[in-house]
This record gives sequence, C-alpha cells and structure tokens, in this order.
Amino acid sequence: MIHSDRILMGPGPSNPYPEVMEAFARPVLGHLDPEFISLLDETNDRLREVWQTKNALTFPISATGSAGMETSFVNFISPGDEVVVGVNGVFGNRMCDVASRAGAVVTKVEEDWGRAIDPERLLTAHPNPKMIAVVHAETSTGVRNDIHDLGAGKGDALLLVDCVTSLGGIPVLIDEWAVDIAYSGTQKCLGVPPGLSPVTVSDRAMERLVETPQSWYLDLNMIKDYVTGDGARAYHHTAPISMLYALHAGLGVVINEGLQQAWERHQSCGDELHRCLPELGFDLWAQEGHRLPELTTVSIPDGLDDVEGRQHLLNRYGIEVGGGLGPVAGKVWRIGCMGHTAQMRNVKMLLGALEELTAHLR
Repeated sequence: MIHSDRILMGPGPSNPYPEVMEAFARPVLGHLDPEFISLLDETNDRLREVWQTKNALTFPISATGSAGMETSFVNFISPGDEVVVGVNGVFGNRMCDVASRAGAVVTKVEEDWGRAIDPERLLTAHPNPKMIAVVHAETSTGVRNDIHDLGAGKGDALLLVDCVTSLGGIPVLIDEWAVDIAYSGTQKCLGVPPGLSPVTVSDRAMERLVETPQSWYLDLNMIKDYVTGDGARAYHHTAPISMLYALHAGLGVVINEGLQQAWERHQSCGDELHRCLPELGFDLWAQEGHRLPELTTVSIPDGLDDVEGRQHLLNRYGIEVGGGLGPVAGKVWRIGCMGHTAQMRNVKMLLGALEELTAHLR
C-alpha cells in the first residue's frame, strides 16, 4: 500500500512540489520529437540558472545521483591518474570507490564524521593531481564542506563537486567557485522524485574528456551530441520523458520563487530546527559553522530507542526521519528539510511530535 500523506523529513527523497506531480500527467512525447527537444533545451537552461553557470554541457543524466558521480569520474579519469578525494562521510568514501574502479590512484584526505574538511589539506595532499573531488553537502553527516578556496587554489587539477544535497537548498556557485565538474540529484532540494542526475561540465574539463570511457551508457562524448547538438540530434538512448517533464516543472518552481528566496526558505527552516531541537534533548551533532539547513543531524537522547522512536513518528504522525549510517548508526538522526518539504508548518509539526515523543524523558 502506498501512503501519500507521508511527510518525508529524512535524508532521502523530499515531498515533490505539486506542480511536479501535475507534470507527470502530461502526454508522453517521443524522445526525438521536436517539442520534447525544445523542452529538454529549456530544462538545461533552467539548470544553468540554478547551477549559476554558463557551461554549455549542462543537462540531466538519465539515472539517479550515483550515476552522476560515476559519469563525473569515468569521463575524466584514466588508469594511473592521481585523484585527491575528501572523505568525511559515506559519499566521500563512495567517490573513492568509483575513482578506484576507473583506475585512479586515490589519495584520501579524511576527517572525522561530523566535521568539515580543511580545504588546505585537499590542496596540499598531492603535488599535481589530475582531479580534486569533494562532497559539498555530505548527506550522511549534515556537514557543508567549503568549495571556494578549492577552486581558487586547484592549479592544473580538475575540481569535482558532489552537489546532490546542496543544489537548490544552499548557494551553489559553479562559475564563481571555478568548479569544473558537478553533479546532483532531483530528489533533494529541487523537489522532484528520484530518477535524474543533473550534471554540469566546464569547457576546461571538456578539453580533457577520456576518448573511450569505461562506461558506454555514461560516455559524454556521445551524450553531448544529443544534448547540445543543433538541428538533428544524435541518438544515444531513450530519454525518460516524464521525469524530464517533472524536472522542468521543479526547476520552474525554484526559479519562479527566486533562487535567493529558495535558499533563504531552507535556511529559515534549518535555523528553527537548530534553535529548538536542543531544547527537546536532541543535541546538534554536526560541526558548528558547517551545519546544513536542509539536513540537520542530532544525537539521539539517552532513553530514546533509535528504531522505535522513528517508527513512532512514522506510524503516529506520518513523519519519516532518517537514522545514522556507518559508525553513527543508532546514535544519530538525520532530519531532512528540503524542496517542498522545507516549509515552516512541517518544521512545527515535527517539533510538536518530538516534544510528545520525548515527554517521558524530561
């Protein structure tokens, strides 16, 4: 049975915008239909606005965010290339795995989970890496890693940034920060169901494309001729039409609201959570000054069972929050407040539910 009344406040999908759900009802066009190509071009323009970039190769990969990660490595890394990766959570570790499978020699720059990585450590980890890669908003910890200094000091290296949980929720300034390659997901702050991975690639990075990547499906040499071609497009794969309708609509909602206003809405919801949760016994876990407004991590109070507590919220209130991963499983909750879910009424409902849940502890 599918429950449509859930309030998704975990680290996974956010509740979609109503306009997005309406978009799914549109008649399905062919993936080479001129009307669909026009919609794809407009979607890419909207992505450039949200990414804050002029990159020509900006489009959604026809798969979820992990495919965006893989695309970003296999198209630019050859066996033996030196890659520096920042690791302070699950997705930094996943970057290392993907880079290693592409044949890279990986230098890990590790930081304790819950703490941000000092950009200088990434810049000095190797004298001449092919790539420096880092997660902007680490979904497993609720920590924001700073990007600006990496772009300023990267030298000849390509700068790759995971923006899955940051795009649309906090400032992401691709051109200003000199990011070469970035990817995201639709299901977080863009308020669209999971299924696509927006990517953007600088002209500088395009000059370094691997001639024959290990993946056929994710080969940008071929995909770019379908995405950016003039007139007739080179066929590569059948695009997920309805998901692109949804992304087009979701981006439209963000742009119509105003990117700055969307960032401020997420920030105000996060600020309220950060102010009130400690009063209920949920201590803020991520490093102060690097806490994400769209994903708040808290320590579970003594006396409250991890699984039973989250199950109570789900069954009694229809509120879904996420548990901790890896070394903090059973110790930390991850509370998402993203996209259409980032509304103050949802924040207040959650706080009321948590007050009831923890009353016996106070």
